[in-house]
Parts: sequence; structure tokens; C-alpha cells
Amino acid sequence: MSNLNFAENPDQKLAAEVATYYDDPLGFVLFAFPWGEKGGMLENSMGPRLWQWEFLERWGNEIKNRAFDGKTPCEPIEFSFASGHGIGKSALSSWITLFIISTRPYSKGVVTATTSPQLKTKTWAELGKWKRLCLTGGWFNFNASHGNMNLAHREHPDTWRVDAQTCREENSESFAGLHAAGSTPWYLFDEASGVPEKIFEVSEGGLTDGEPMRFFFGNPTKNTGYFKKTFGALRHRFITMQIDSRNVDGTNKELIESWAKDYGEDSDFFRIRVKGQFPRASSMQFIGTDVAESAATRENFKDDKAPVVIGVDVARFGDDASVIYVRQGRDGRTVGYKMYRELDSIQLAGQVAQFIDEYNPRKVFVDGTGGYGSGVVDQLHASGYKHTVEDVQFGARAIESDIYYNKRAEMYGLMKKWLGTGQIPDEQSLIDDLTGVQYGFANENKIQLEKKEDMKKRGLASPDIADALALTFAFPVVRKTKPIEINTRWVV
Repeated sequence: MSNLNFAENPDQKLAAEVATYYDDPLGFVLFAFPWGEKGGMLENSMGPRLWQWEFLERWGNEIKNRAFDGKTPCEPIEFSFASGHGIGKSALSSWITLFIISTRPYSKGVVTATTSPQLKTKTWAELGKWKRLCLTGGWFNFNASHGNMNLAHREHPDTWRVDAQTCREENSESFAGLHAAGSTPWYLFDEASGVPEKIFEVSEGGLTDGEPMRFFFGNPTKNTGYFKKTFGALRHRFITMQIDSRNVDGTNKELIESWAKDYGEDSDFFRIRVKGQFPRASSMQFIGTDVAESAATRENFKDDKAPVVIGVDVARFGDDASVIYVRQGRDGRTVGYKMYRELDSIQLAGQVAQFIDEYNPRKVFVDGTGGYGSGVVDQLHASGYKHTVEDVQFGARAIESDIYYNKRAEMYGLMKKWLGTGQIPDEQSLIDDLTGVQYGFANENKIQLEKKEDMKKRGLASPDIADALALTFAFPVVRKTKPIEINTRWVV
């Protein structure tokens, strides 16, 4: 830091103080932000969380061990973090950025995330917040406009900066050598599981000069790829940390407890989003066979005050079936479902109307995805069922959009919870439908189910019955105050 020229900057004392933290990132973080300041944003916080504190100390030791002299290239410092949900990794990413750019003149960095919205609204927005709180924030211009997100020194914006880049594979050139041989070239990858392998490979070219650094952050959503390799084949190069959300102060313990009950502490969902552990397999069964079979053999339970809900899955292809499924609270067995083949929208609407007249449902949810069911919905609306029948788009936004990628994934998630106490017919076709669907994690670690087309490629039937049952969970339905009698069992 001794080469820093602030001849025209009146705050020479601040520059000299910051210089003392060149190899002490923990000291810088404690110094640069207004921890505990009354009335401020950090009034109730006295410093980093324990895991952040441990990392900052360890990072400082790595910097000291390399003792970069400004000329001779040194061994890269590479950290990889696999973590659960809500541990404060975005805040730490901001501290890393502000420490490097404040203590290393003419350093150049690249920050990236899996999607442009993730990068702009979370990673970069968090940096903007901490930059405003930082004592050195006035040294730099912060830009957050689309296509021009950067943090650059006011006097040397071209040679002393960090840029936010999307990690599209065609944008890989932005991750090539950063040309900071006399300083620190560095990269920070947020949501690293979703970053294309080519981006990581290209960034390796920026590790040959100066005091290079790379930081990987993410929920370990995939059991393959470069991020996984940092904990496997490449672990000799990386300093790895796995952070369990249960052990971090300030995480939502009630939410974590509900996930433990809903999914089980040994489930891949819990491993990824809480324990910071990689899944056991790259492809995952969303509903376990034991869960489905327990629901199929569970003793009958009647809840006459529960609302009757009907789900209608509309056939899309020649070998698919349209399915009407009737559920009343925990009872998905008494009436069950009926399957139809080769019915047009008018004919199927007529069948649904018969179910409505017989069972008086509070709601009928029809799959209108791709327009296949829109004709059924239109016919039913025209027949006087407008207030009962509702169109559901599988690709629509989920209510719990922080967990589920779309409405279909959310419906399956609610159905999965229901199966823990609900009852279904003991029929193999339904059990096969429920247990055949696999899932993965899409942008921002949201649960995403595989498509019907992909199931067929694996040799499985379209899960039409399961989709119809899942549709009964499309939206909340209020319980009735008077008992409703359903005595018919109708399963085909």
C-alpha cells in the first residue's frame, strides 16, 4: 500500500491507516464498518459471524505466507465455500471485494453469479449496501446500471476496478487474464454450482501473474462439475469450507426445523440447503417410495369438514391420459381418480361438470399449461362454473418462490408434505407416477422438477395421475364449517 499516491486526496490519514491492513482482512472489516453504531444499520451487530471471522483470519494467514513483493508471481489463494441457506455469504462477498480494492492499488477483479437477476439484485446490490457503509467507500464510484456494473477507483477507473459479469458461456472472454501483474487479479463466483465449466477454466488463465485469488460460494446443488471438483479432485489446490446453517447465528432456525420435518435431515434437500453437503446422486427422486407406499397403506381417515378439491390434468399427447382426481382433506382415496383417453376439450369439460355436480367441490384446478386445458376451462366457465373452475399454469410463479422454481414444483412439494398423513389408493400406477419424478435445482437453488418429456426419455410413463393429484394443491382452499359427505369410491 506504500506506493499509493493520494497527493490530491485530503484524507491521507485514512489511506495510511488502511495500508496497515494489507495482510489483515479481519482487521480491515472490523475497522472499516460502523459496527454497533447507535442508530446505524449495524447497531445490533458487533462484527462478523463466527464462520466469517474464521475465514478472514485464515485468509490473512494465506496472504502473509505468500508475502507478495509486487513483482514475483505467487501461488494463487483459492477458497471454496459449500454452505446452507442464509449464512451471510453475500455480506462476506462484499467484504472480500472492498478489502481487496481498498488495500491493493490497481487490482482488478470479476464478480459473477449464475443469472443476471441474481447478480444485479442480490450479489451486486449487497455490495452497494456495504460500500455505502465502508470508510473507504468514497474512494470509488459504484455503478449498477444494466450491462455496466462495476466498482472503480475515482482517479484510476480503467486500471483499478472490479466488474460484475454474467457467467454465460459465450461471455467467457471476460474471465480471461486480468493483467494485474503488479497487484492482485481476482475472481469471485456466487452460486458456483451453476457456473459453466468453461468459465472456471478460462479464469485459470488469470492466475499466472501477481497475487491471484479466487473465491467460490454456493449451495452444493450438483454432484458433478467444477465446483464439486474443488472438494474432490482439486481439493489439493483449494481451501474448502462447508458451513451448516444450523450452526450459524442469525439463520432462520424455525424454517430449518420445518424443513427437517418436511424433508428429513438425511434428505438431499436438507443436505444441500442446510448442511452445505453435496447430494448423494446427480439425479434425485423427489418423492420417496416409502412415502408413497405409506400413504397407500395408511388407515382411512375421514375429515368431513375439509373442502372437496378436484384436480384435472389434461392430456397433451396421443398416449397420455386426462385425469380427474377428487380429494377431501387427507382423503385422496374414497373417490380417487378417473382416467380418460382421446377426449376433446368439450367432452372432457362435460365429464368434469358431472364431477362438480356430484361432489360440490370448493375449487376445481385445471392444468391449462400450453393452452391444452384452456378449452376445458372456457367450456366450464361458459357452463356456469366460472367461480369454481380455475386455470393453473405449471410454469407460473410459485407462492413460495424462494424455494420452488415454478407452480408445478410447488404443487408437488405441497403434495409431498400431504402424503406424510394423507391416503391414496393402493395402486401401482399411482405410486409409480409419484415416485418416478426426479428433481434438481434451478437458478438461485430453487427446486425444479423434470419435464414429462424427460421422463419419457427415461422410459417412464407421463405422470398424469400424480399431476392431477398435485393440482388439488394449486392454491389454498378454505375449510367448510359443515360436514360434506363423500361415500363413492371411483378409481379407474
